[in-house]
Amino acid sequence: MDFTWAIKYATEFLATAILIILGNGAVANVELKGTKGHQSGWIVIAVGYGMGVMIPALMFGNVSGNHINPAFTLGLAISGLFPWAQVAPYIIAQVLGAIFGQALVVATHRPYYLKTENPNNILGTFSTISSLDNGTKESHFAATVNGFVNEFVGSFVLFFAALGMTKNFFGAELVSKAQAAINAQVAQATTQGQTIPQEQVTAALDQAKEQVAPFMTSGLGIAHLALGFLVMALVTSLGGPTGPALNPARDLGPRLLHAFLPKSVLGEHKGDSKWWYSWVPVVAPIAAAIAAVAIFKFLYL
Repeated sequence: MDFTWAIKYATEFLATAILIILGNGAVANVELKGTKGHQSGWIVIAVGYGMGVMIPALMFGNVSGNHINPAFTLGLAISGLFPWAQVAPYIIAQVLGAIFGQALVVATHRPYYLKTENPNNILGTFSTISSLDNGTKESHFAATVNGFVNEFVGSFVLFFAALGMTKNFFGAELVSKAQAAINAQVAQATTQGQTIPQEQVTAALDQAKEQVAPFMTSGLGIAHLALGFLVMALVTSLGGPTGPALNPARDLGPRLLHAFLPKSVLGEHKGDSKWWYSWVPVVAPIAAAIAAVAIFKFLYL
C-alpha cells in the first residue's frame, strides 16, 4: 500500500514520540525518586529503549520506513536512498515527536521530578550526560572526546545493522530474483528488436511483489524484532559512558524541553541543560550514519 507523504510525516512524529515515551519513560522510572522502579537498574532502561525502537518498527516500518532518527534520514539521503525533498519534513516531524513524547513523560512523572534532588538524574530523563563530567573544563574535554567516540561507534553499529536486517532480511532475495527475471526478459526482447513499454515492466514487477509478499512479511517482521534487541544490546554494552543517544532527535528535542520547562514543573533541583555537550549526540550519529550507509551501499547495493 502506498501512503501519502503527509501520512509518513505523521507516522514519523508518532513513532518518535513512542520511542521517547518507552525509552525516556524507563529512565524516569529508574532515576526519579519515589517511583516503584527507582534504582531498578540499567537493564530496565535497556529494555525500555529496545521496545521503544521495536514497537514503532513493527507498527510503522512499512509506512514511513520508521526512520525516527534524523541521522538515519540524512545518511540515506546523502547516499541517494531517500529523496532530499523529504529530509526536512522528516527531521521536523522527528524532533517534534521527541518533544511531544518527552512532554508526556514529564506529565506522567511530575510528582517524582518534584521529589528528586539530583539535577543530573532529572536531566538524564531528558537527554544524555557523560559520566566523566564533574563540572570542570578538563572533565568537559574528556567527556566530549569519549562521548563522541561512544556515540559514533554505537550509531555506526545501529545504522549498519538496521540496513542489513531490513534490506537483506529472509525473503528479500525473492524480490531481487523477480526483478532480475523481468530485467532479463526486457533485455531479451530488446535484442530481438522488440520494445516493452515501461508501464508493462512496472506492472509486472508490482505483480511479482504481490506474489512474494506473503513470504516476505514474516522475514521483515523478524528483522524489526531483531532491531529492537539490537538497541537493547547497544544500550547494555555502550550505555555506560553517556546514555547513549544514537539519535539527534532523541537528545536535542528533550534537551530543548528541559531548558524550557520551569522549576515549578521539574522541581527546585532542576539544573542546567549542559548545552556545552549537546552537539556531540547530534554530530556523532550523523557522521556515523553517513559512513554506515555509504559502506553498506558500497558492499551490498
